[in-house]
Amino acid sequence: MTARRAERGQDPTTQIPDRLARDIDRDDLSRMVREVNDSGVSYQEMSDRAAAAGLSISKPYMQKLAANNVTTAPLEDRLEAIAAAIGKPPALVKRAAAIQWLNYDATELSGYDDDVRIIVAHLAGMDRPDVKRWRAMIEAAERAEAEDD
Repeated sequence: MTARRAERGQDPTTQIPDRLARDIDRDDLSRMVREVNDSGVSYQEMSDRAAAAGLSISKPYMQKLAANNVTTAPLEDRLEAIAAAIGKPPALVKRAAAIQWLNYDATELSGYDDDVRIIVAHLAGMDRPDVKRWRAMIEAAERAEAEDD
């Protein structure tokens, strides 16, 4: 089969079936769940952890999530339950879900609150002059805050 692909001008090393490409490219939250399971925590224990936090998530859902067989992004309450189930901060779980289902990518900045991260993520889609203007406003706000301290 590889020889046939080469004859048709396709590089067999770069051809990845769509299903496998999806699993490789969109797997951040699923990978997190698998890592917790690989560390010795069963899917039932994950479900029990969420229940102990007053949240609900089923063992079968956690198994589907680990296998990357969940086709739609979980809603916020379910993301909170997943965070409790795997013992990770909700912000980290939400970010992994955004990457997995929305192809969202952002650089994590330390020392800022969530509002600033939202602004920075929004800047990624702006034109260069708009980014410069927003950056100047953010830097001015930081200077003003530093002066108040």
